[in-house]
Amino acid sequence: MSGLVPTAPEQPTEEMENQIKSPTAVPDAPPDYNSHFAPGPAGPVASPSAGLPMGYYIPQQPGAIPLYHPTGGTHPIQYQPGKYPVTNQPAPIMWMAGPAPVPNCPPGLEYLAQLDNIHVLQHVEPLELMTRFETNNRYDIKNNIDQMVYIVTEDTDDFTRNAYRNLRPFVLRVTDCLGREIMTMQRPFRCTCCCFCCPCARQELEVQCPPGVTIGFVAEHWNLCRASYSIQNEKKESMMRVRGPCATYGCGSDSVFEINSLDGVSNIGSIIRKWNGFLSTMVNADHFEIRFPLALDVKMKAMIFGSCFLIDFMYFERPPRRMSR
Repeated sequence: MSGLVPTAPEQPTEEMENQIKSPTAVPDAPPDYNSHFAPGPAGPVASPSAGLPMGYYIPQQPGAIPLYHPTGGTHPIQYQPGKYPVTNQPAPIMWMAGPAPVPNCPPGLEYLAQLDNIHVLQHVEPLELMTRFETNNRYDIKNNIDQMVYIVTEDTDDFTRNAYRNLRPFVLRVTDCLGREIMTMQRPFRCTCCCFCCPCARQELEVQCPPGVTIGFVAEHWNLCRASYSIQNEKKESMMRVRGPCATYGCGSDSVFEINSLDGVSNIGSIIRKWNGFLSTMVNADHFEIRFPLALDVKMKAMIFGSCFLIDFMYFERPPRRMSR
């Protein structure tokens, strides 16, 4: 047994014939398209793409556009998560570009120095509609191309707002795009139980810019049939007059408050309360348009801007009506 030499196992005849073939034999299938390329150095092994069904062609060259169809029942992925904007997100607020500093201009009023028209848009408060609970008023101040200029928020406690309603004393804070408080408007409480012609019963608004520095006052004047105010400087010297319509709460039309010179000859500007149809009668969502000359002193522009809020609280700040069942 030690003299026996092991031999290879016998292979089937067909397998031996397949191994010994003529080099000129024609193969049954065409060779691979890159079989004539010389193999290069071995590179990193790429893992197969995960998530693609069998039958997809992955292009090897950059910029190639494959035309492929899945072989199975899986549909191709059309959207990748996180790469497409969500349509239900609110649109970003577009702020007015910050102007250059203006000489002899209080900080923050540079925006008014380059405007001759602004819009005051009051927010709709859902809580007031459902419960008639008075909340702090909020306003958006925009220019003619719908860019935000300021944001005005009321700072009054709950008891004062709901006990005195439109006669309440308030503090309004005006902030710019950076959140800086650039202006403060204060209305003190005035008792209306006295005679309507008594000076202690007349409404007044103080405007500070920057906060703590008074630049003027808006004072009410007694008039038999229409609203009348005077715009004063920091020394309480009258500079302009505001005259409203006989029927301030116009139904079906705009309410125009004209701003005139002291002699009443020249018209300087106007404060227009826009008629919003059904909303004007049901909710406190007023829209005011303020017009003044472009070359007007910026402090007087700020005073006209402040008088708009005193007019709003005195004539248009009404509790919302309850819907009858």
